[in-house]
Amino acid sequence: MSSQREDDLIHTFNGITFTMRSSPELLKSLNTFDAREDDVLLVSYPKSGTHWLAEIIMHLYASKVALTSPIEFGDLSKLDQLNCLSCKRIIPTHLDGNMLPTTFTLKQCKAIYIIRNPKDIAVSMYHYYRENPNLPTIDSWPNFLERFLKGDVVCGSWFNHILSWEKHRDDKNTLFLYYEDMKRDLPKVVKKVSFFLGLNTSESGIGEICKKSSFSEMKSNTEKENSDPNRTVCALTSNRKLIFRKGAVGDWKNHFTPKQNRMFEETFSKKMKVSEVAKHLVYEL
Repeated sequence: MSSQREDDLIHTFNGITFTMRSSPELLKSLNTFDAREDDVLLVSYPKSGTHWLAEIIMHLYASKVALTSPIEFGDLSKLDQLNCLSCKRIIPTHLDGNMLPTTFTLKQCKAIYIIRNPKDIAVSMYHYYRENPNLPTIDSWPNFLERFLKGDVVCGSWFNHILSWEKHRDDKNTLFLYYEDMKRDLPKVVKKVSFFLGLNTSESGIGEICKKSSFSEMKSNTEKENSDPNRTVCALTSNRKLIFRKGAVGDWKNHFTPKQNRMFEETFSKKMKVSEVAKHLVYEL
């Protein structure tokens, strides 16, 4: 990666890289945030399918709820904006579990954590870096992959992110979902989310939501829309056109050389040997 303008685009907080769209002042003040019992957190590492899941959740509620931009996206005024919302809040975040405002835990807010296999995430982030002017310039895929494995990318290490949230895996107010399951059997996942949120969605309602929330449907809707900064559920950009690329499972095979794959596997087995969640990852359908 070139250092050109890098200091203007990113900064480090608690050892994790953030873009300037997450202001240091906001990050320092997050712990003063007052969560509400009925808040729902939508948690992920970037490029894991957050927009897709947000779309499904909004269709499930089908009434007055506010989907906010990520809690860490913006400046100090962000916390006031969130406090001013009188309706139920669906709050996305890419924050590491150790950085989450403590009131979310104290008030036992529901959290949905979506996981995607890290090889596809690395590829998706690589393309995203190349297209997003808010991120530093990158010179090559091998260079990016190396940085991804070290955690030297926005939102930090994928491995640390998963492990920091996995501590909550058995909490009754946390639901873990896999992106690949959404690709494989969307109705089953929608049903699971509906049940977790305490919503009584009919079979026909679930079928309707799946139709409206197919990846291709959302991608084409997004391409027709103008960018609205308040509609992003990504802390890295408000340009919705950058959000959807292929959404494929297994695209990593078009990028990884056998040697890169071995390097990835070595890092993975070293860092994730204690992880239960990692055992369920799927790399191709």
